[in-house]
Amino acid sequence: MSHIFTEAKLEQAIITLLGHHLNSAGQPCYPHYVGSDVPRKDNSEVLIADDLRNYLARQYKADGITEGEIATILHQLQTLPASDLYQSNKTFCHWLSNGFLLKREDRDQKDLYIELMNTQALPGQLASMFVGQEEVTAEADHNIYRVVNQLEIEGQTRDGGLQTRIPDAILYVNGLPLVVFEFKSAVRGEEATTYDAWRQLCVRYRRDIPKLFVYNALCIVSDGVNNKMGNLFAPYEFYYAWRKVTGNESTEQEGINGLYTLIQGLFHPVRLLDVVKNFVFFPDTSKSETKICCRYPQYYAARKLYYNIKKERKQLVSRPDSTGVMVVENHGGSGKGGTYFGATGCGKSYTMQFLARLLMKSIDFASPTIILITDRTDLDEQLSKQFCSATAFIGDAVIEPVTSRQDLRDKLAGRASGGVFLTTIHKFTEDIQKLSDRSNIICISDEAHRSQINLDLKLTFDQEKGTIKKTYGFAKYLHDSLPNATYVGFTGTPIDATLDVFGPTIDSYTMTESVNDQITVRIVYEGRAAKVVLDNRKLEEIEQYYQECEAQGASEHQIEESKKTTASMNSILGDPDRIEALAKDFAKHYEQRVAEGSTVKGKAMFVCASREIAYAFYQSLKLKRPEWFEPKLASDGVSLTEQEAKVLIRLPQVNMVMTRGQDDDSVMYELLGTKEYRRELDKQFKNPKSNFKVAIVVDMWLTGFDVPELDTIYIDKPLQKHNLIQTISRVNRRFEGKEKGLVVDYIGIKSRMNMALAMYSKADKSNFEDVQQSLIEVRNHLHLLGQVFHTFDSRDYFSGTPTLQLDCLNRAAEFALQTKKIELRFMGLVKRLKAAYDVCVGSEEIGQEERELIHFYLAVRSIVYKLTKGDAPDTAQMNQKVREMIAEALKAEGVEEIFTLGEDKAETIDIFDDEYMARIGKIKLPNTRMQLLQKMLAKAISDFQKVNQLQGINFSKRFQALVEQYNQRKENDVLNGEEFDAFTQQMADMIYDIKSEMMSFADIGIDMEEKAFL
Repeated sequence: MSHIFTEAKLEQAIITLLGHHLNSAGQPCYPHYVGSDVPRKDNSEVLIADDLRNYLARQYKADGITEGEIATILHQLQTLPASDLYQSNKTFCHWLSNGFLLKREDRDQKDLYIELMNTQALPGQLASMFVGQEEVTAEADHNIYRVVNQLEIEGQTRDGGLQTRIPDAILYVNGLPLVVFEFKSAVRGEEATTYDAWRQLCVRYRRDIPKLFVYNALCIVSDGVNNKMGNLFAPYEFYYAWRKVTGNESTEQEGINGLYTLIQGLFHPVRLLDVVKNFVFFPDTSKSETKICCRYPQYYAARKLYYNIKKERKQLVSRPDSTGVMVVENHGGSGKGGTYFGATGCGKSYTMQFLARLLMKSIDFASPTIILITDRTDLDEQLSKQFCSATAFIGDAVIEPVTSRQDLRDKLAGRASGGVFLTTIHKFTEDIQKLSDRSNIICISDEAHRSQINLDLKLTFDQEKGTIKKTYGFAKYLHDSLPNATYVGFTGTPIDATLDVFGPTIDSYTMTESVNDQITVRIVYEGRAAKVVLDNRKLEEIEQYYQECEAQGASEHQIEESKKTTASMNSILGDPDRIEALAKDFAKHYEQRVAEGSTVKGKAMFVCASREIAYAFYQSLKLKRPEWFEPKLASDGVSLTEQEAKVLIRLPQVNMVMTRGQDDDSVMYELLGTKEYRRELDKQFKNPKSNFKVAIVVDMWLTGFDVPELDTIYIDKPLQKHNLIQTISRVNRRFEGKEKGLVVDYIGIKSRMNMALAMYSKADKSNFEDVQQSLIEVRNHLHLLGQVFHTFDSRDYFSGTPTLQLDCLNRAAEFALQTKKIELRFMGLVKRLKAAYDVCVGSEEIGQEERELIHFYLAVRSIVYKLTKGDAPDTAQMNQKVREMIAEALKAEGVEEIFTLGEDKAETIDIFDDEYMARIGKIKLPNTRMQLLQKMLAKAISDFQKVNQLQGINFSKRFQALVEQYNQRKENDVLNGEEFDAFTQQMADMIYDIKSEMMSFADIGIDMEEKAFL
């Protein structure tokens, strides 16, 4: 018996773990069935119709549901077309979440409300979980669960033939295949990953058996160590681990423990029903296939806030006092619904949306009115866009932005319940009259750390008139306008005053957790203040400025003093010589990052202290790099489709993004443009192909502005506390190929960053990395690679002779391919070297010799990657000179044509041609030759299996055994020429055997496709 932990063993382990969930009767909640034991009319059927019939008959027995009505429901589900998969899945998930009305056969009876899952016990069970903090056992409800593995599902090929696919496991609820699992073995290392599992589900199975996914809510990919949940329409980057069970754990679980938290957390029957019912979102309309499933922090935050709001909402009761006058008393809570602290970039807007649904759908709240409040117009517009496309999900047709305070008054006056309204805090200062006395209003505040907590009184002295004017903070106006509402605060940077207004932190999700969950990327700091500050005494003045800001209060006198200090600060930062040095250093640093491929799309943001400084910096940069200011659709060398070109406009590479000022000179006034122009700049900067790469900003785009491709932010503005955290978080969004976000500091904010991060979370202090750590990593990896290559003579590469360089690169690739162990070690080390180098590429501490050595290892890695896997994904992000050298090296070895195998143009290549085989035989480097033969044979077997699956499997097994034998050679076991010849001969023999099998029936007039059916 084999002890290797295969995919089949992982499958059994997960099925066993699911079986540990027991109901109150002590029976498994998820009984296991083998596919062959599942009742279906044929293998093309993906629903278990008998389970659905039995559930409906039992659930609606008291309503007198008829067999004909059950057949109607079944027909309604079965006729959802797989040809329009996204729309069908959207329709199905809406029915699953919200139910639907069934017309009765007896037209005198009122329509019957049908739910495809029994969730009647759910509110009570969830309250026990989240309020009572009890271990809840699932009741033996009317739902019928099955975990099914090895279910053969038949689908049609494009040419009308049949093909069978076997998903690893499916979780059925009432005959509906709601969750599909795909497993890979972690023991197989790089050969099979969760990414491969995602491709199998979301590409192959979607193409071959789409009907299964009409009824799908969630997808799970797992190799036992990495366990992720997502949905069919989500890219792999948006599959996430579920790393907590109750949501109250202080640390998240990783690796194998993460598998237990997934099974015990998400797949607890109560939580699973809740997630499927309330936490799967489709927008009302969408240009792309958008389906959002909650991540675990969003789920636990929304649920905890819901129950805290329920506890703290005011309950107004009218009663007569001793004199008979009616008085209103609050018999409920404080009106402080609680604070949620979620790291910037972790998806708080969707948490708000999930919370809005829970509140609106709750019987206890009886359709409350929800007011969403932000402190900036751009955030208001962003939330409005999202929420206004969520009417079906939230469950209220009235979701509207508010244009003014009077507009909100009118909207509230005409209703006793319901409605979702979006506004900015500033609209509340337009007058001071009360808007509503109602207590069923819930105000959800986005980014509560800023103006919304300002309750303080300000006194303004007019010495000439001898008068005192009283004004209050925005939050005071808000609370006076809606005195009985319940207030909830969402923030990425909580401060004590937040808790005073909204109540204690109900749940939190730190930057560190967000990075560990791969929701955001780690932030790295690079200090370059010394490059641009011409006098060290000026640095001391900047520090003094910070200390004065710390002492700031709210009186008008102190604010006036602050303005003077700021003016003094701007005179230091705006010194013409300093601006000159700043533009020079920025241009050099940014250029180097682009040239080395260290930035994914070249997107960068430069933050200036004032509009005047920003304009001066813009002008200085234009003098140094005039070519950056030529309007273009896209950068040189970027190819555009007709559709892509339509949405782009001609822009310079560098643009200023700020509002116009009344006193701006004409050139600056024209440059800044209208509000509509700034909206267009927003769109263009978010387009990865746009020529607009560098945004110069002062205040705009520093909060609530998400550009995942943005990986570098240059800061030349005094920032602290929450403003600083918000600003640096612009570069922490995830994007394919983006390992970290870089903060380049031109003003000396490092100590402020550490203080700010420590303020919000002790754990987040370690989330912040200095560029020096990346320098250390680069040198450590160069040392380790030097040990791997210590017997290899690389002098020819550094000699400067092109022919010798190319030959050296091919020999180096051959050296790295000596054994599988050396290959994997080399590839892993260079991958980590590149990630570290991308961060510190702008540092002058890396010498030219070190850079050349890095380029050498990167080039060798790309050649090895091409030989073993295909197109190297990282070659685009590489020094141009090295890219060209790799291409030349491949041509010099005479193997470039073989790399097209598996691509569209490969269809013209006849791999069975004797001349083609002879060409491979001439390749001198034996490991290289072996890799190419493996690639050819893999393609041959893949093509063969399409028409003769059984015989193809036999060839596949032979091939796998041969590859394993080749890969298992010892590290010091260098093969001699004869042994290499033996391996390559066996590979060649297999290719000829496949050719013979394909041709064996040609003489009796049939082809191999027909032979497969004999």
